[in-house]
Amino acid sequence: MTSQHILDLLHGEMASGIVATSMIRLVLAAVLGGIIGLERELRHQPAGLRTNMFICFGAALFTILSDVLAVKYLGDHTRISAQIIPGIGFIGAGSILHTRGLTTGLTTASTLFVVASVGMATGGGLYVTAIFATGLALIALFSLGHLELTFNLKTLLTSYEVTGGSVEEITQEVNRILEHRHRMMQNVETGSTSQHVRLQFDVVGCNRDQKELLRELKASSVLGNVTSLGPVELE
Repeated sequence: MTSQHILDLLHGEMASGIVATSMIRLVLAAVLGGIIGLERELRHQPAGLRTNMFICFGAALFTILSDVLAVKYLGDHTRISAQIIPGIGFIGAGSILHTRGLTTGLTTASTLFVVASVGMATGGGLYVTAIFATGLALIALFSLGHLELTFNLKTLLTSYEVTGGSVEEITQEVNRILEHRHRMMQNVETGSTSQHVRLQFDVVGCNRDQKELLRELKASSVLGNVTSLGPVELE
């Protein structure tokens, strides 16, 4: 195969108009997947910007190939694209983790499923549908998450660090505060310096409970410095 023959093949493919349309669809899929992935990245989720972008891009490409190859080889137009759903289900299952005694990653797995569908819509030329679905997904991820925190509907696993004279003294005081809330310390770790003993632990509760707990911990005369290390969102 000569270089001229290769150039003729490329020129013929470009002249058909399929390449230009496919490029537009792939770029749009990458942008829409990247927008959703950016939200996941800002929330420090394992499936972030690149993962969502590649899934949306890949789903769009498989959808395009499913249609083009079916026309060229007289096959089923949906055969390739139909395999995207079980493939994304496999990836989504891998993002669901059982850690710290709790299950996380359900929202991430669901987001990957939606991102793949956005890619399929883009690959199929349904641009408005894909853009609308992306906007709706972003509204759900941003607004609903905020509402869940505001109305104390979302359970959070929050980490705290407290200091004191001894591990026994600190542990007894924290357990005293948690007792009437029917909560227990989880993932307890201790460390000591020449000035004090540090105790880190996690507590499960809604946003309101976490704020009240932090206030009570800071009000204790037994505990020294009390710091909230931030929540780990349970998806």
